[in-house]
Amino acid sequence: MQIEYITPQFNYIKLMNKILKYDFALPDEISTIVEADFWVLKNYNAKIFSSKSNPVKFTSNVSILIRKGKCNIDINLISYAVKAPCIVNIRRTQILQINRVSDDLEFSVIIMSKRFCDNLFLLLQDCIYYPSAVRQQVTEIPDSLLNKFECLYSRINSIFEDKANPFGYQAMSLCLASFFFETAYKCYMQLANDFQKGNNRLTSKFISLVQKHFKTERFLEFYANKLEVSTKHLSRTMKNVTGFTAVEWIERYVILEAKVLLKSSNLNVKQISEELNFPSQSFFGKYFKKIVGISPKDFRSS
Repeated sequence: MQIEYITPQFNYIKLMNKILKYDFALPDEISTIVEADFWVLKNYNAKIFSSKSNPVKFTSNVSILIRKGKCNIDINLISYAVKAPCIVNIRRTQILQINRVSDDLEFSVIIMSKRFCDNLFLLLQDCIYYPSAVRQQVTEIPDSLLNKFECLYSRINSIFEDKANPFGYQAMSLCLASFFFETAYKCYMQLANDFQKGNNRLTSKFISLVQKHFKTERFLEFYANKLEVSTKHLSRTMKNVTGFTAVEWIERYVILEAKVLLKSSNLNVKQISEELNFPSQSFFGKYFKKIVGISPKDFRSS
């Protein structure tokens, strides 16, 4: 298994060199990167993927419009059965694993830097539905709105390709913000209401805490105290809602990050154990082997 990082700060040659490692087979006519803040890939299909795609860790935020077809994916260990039409959002530092795609899959992609997303947030922060859009990984699009989403991607692509426009950055930001206030919010109204329900809210808060603290906090008591619930209630809720206990979620995030570092960094095993705040390399090795079944060294060479 090979895990790679993907970032929009590539020129065309560097990007094509990376493609061989990503198991992507991009066509010759690929949009190039503008500044380092925005990148558009428009009108692609299942042929972009090889038969088996490796996990990819993103350093930017990605929005994928699935126009046709379906696929099975994992985002940060959570599985999704994706069916068109929908939007798939992948946040920076999240890991995407593509497990299966249908032959008729068609999609477009927008990749946005952290700076761009921070500026977009300033435009949308007053909208009560925007937090749901940020949280939601996969959002269904009503058939009645699909054409409007396709028009948005076409409009964004036109702005993106107009290299002579000195205000392209601002135009893209305002275009996306205007579209959210005009159309996209309709997809998130029910999600905002559903999020307020107890178990869904607790599950989401716990996973967010794990994503933030898993490198330093691996005892369940820390998370239970933060959430002001008992460890028993937290673990039972996570098991009922997700199929994994709270402790298993912590372990899964630690192991996923360890795998990323073993496969895509130059850090040695000792340095990785320190990065993940294990008391020693030996302790890390035993922890890793207990869960994965092989040692970190064997995993790196596999």
